[in-house]
Amino acid sequence: MTSRTASRRSFDTRLAPHPVSVARARARVHALLRDAGREDLAETALLLTSEVVTNALLHAGTAIELSASVDDGGLCVEIGDGSPHLPSRRRYAATAGTGRGLLMLEALVDDWGVTRHRDGKTVWFRLSPPGSAAPDPGAPAGDRPERARRPPDSVAVELRNMPLLLHAAWQEHAEALLREYLLANLEEESGRDAVQVHAEATDAIAVLEEHVPRTSVTMAPDRLMGDAVEPRVSASLIEVPVPVDSVAHFETLDKAIEAAIDLSRDGLVLTPPTQPEVQAFRTWLCRQVLVQAAGGLPEPWRTPEDASSSGVPAVEDWDPGEVTDAAGGLLAADATSRILAVSAEAVRILGYDDPAELVGRRIVTIIPERYRQAHVAGFTMYLLVGRRPLLDRTVTLPALRRDGNEVAIRLTVRSPSGTNGHSVLLADIALADPA
Repeated sequence: MTSRTASRRSFDTRLAPHPVSVARARARVHALLRDAGREDLAETALLLTSEVVTNALLHAGTAIELSASVDDGGLCVEIGDGSPHLPSRRRYAATAGTGRGLLMLEALVDDWGVTRHRDGKTVWFRLSPPGSAAPDPGAPAGDRPERARRPPDSVAVELRNMPLLLHAAWQEHAEALLREYLLANLEEESGRDAVQVHAEATDAIAVLEEHVPRTSVTMAPDRLMGDAVEPRVSASLIEVPVPVDSVAHFETLDKAIEAAIDLSRDGLVLTPPTQPEVQAFRTWLCRQVLVQAAGGLPEPWRTPEDASSSGVPAVEDWDPGEVTDAAGGLLAADATSRILAVSAEAVRILGYDDPAELVGRRIVTIIPERYRQAHVAGFTMYLLVGRRPLLDRTVTLPALRRDGNEVAIRLTVRSPSGTNGHSVLLADIALADPA
């Protein structure tokens, strides 16, 4: 119930872990501001309330404690949930469908913070009226986001030979898939089961994020190839203390992503299906937690071996003749990074006898092993958000020939006109030193 103390008004309410709670939270905050005559704060307050309540709903899946108060100094909103994971700033591309909530919060509020408590956390923010004095920066502001504390009741999981670039690309792709999977399933029954699945899966992702470091790879084209090379983009050992209550969530994560990929293959969600290595990585990651929690031994990550495919599907509105008939070195690949066609000159440069030896294989076949993780991660991000630091730029790099030796080539990757979305990429290749 809304209460009055002098010029102060406030309310406290408990919201169910259901999508309708976002609208109810907005309505309560709006009514509070309207009654207090502070509708000048409403637009920003409702936007941020929606964002924080939605995050609590999606990432905790528990009941949500909402309280708000307004007085002459402005509005304070507190949103509590049962998840121990603190908000985390994402460094996703501007075209990503998720990951900008914390940046928006920081940009729009006068002050904000996180307060830990025994059963989870509370995220709070303050909005001041235009022209009012800014909050005292020395005043207590709760806990700022920080690295997670080690849970007292946890399982020590060892992730060996951990591919850091691949993990970062997988995480962004997984979060996009999970968000769309949730939306696709909200109308079934009450929607609560879908919310719970999403909350458990994102809890597993958050456990990893709190302990898996990010690489310092620079996306500048002139530095990318020098930075994104093994062993700089892998960690020999990462120890992850997985809370006992979170162990089963890794099974939920594995199954939810697999179900979401099925929807993606059927064209029922916008997020594209991803490459075999990314799917194998997710399976390995979830299995390591489940196996080690059950007393099993850790197994290091190993990139799965690629095999050729005799059934390369045709791509709509694209004629492979522009590649097979090309006088120069040219090859084409599809959205799974599988080679669709190759010119005679490209076959010669790469040391093969016949185009059929390359068609059906994936691009990793001709990429030296130390660059393969960077290729898979980069291709994943290109398909997901259009990130393209090397597209339409000529770079010199090594290619792997059939005999296992390397040859320096000049490479230009481009997307041909007249194709359907990201379905085909062309790579012009030439010897860097023709002599």
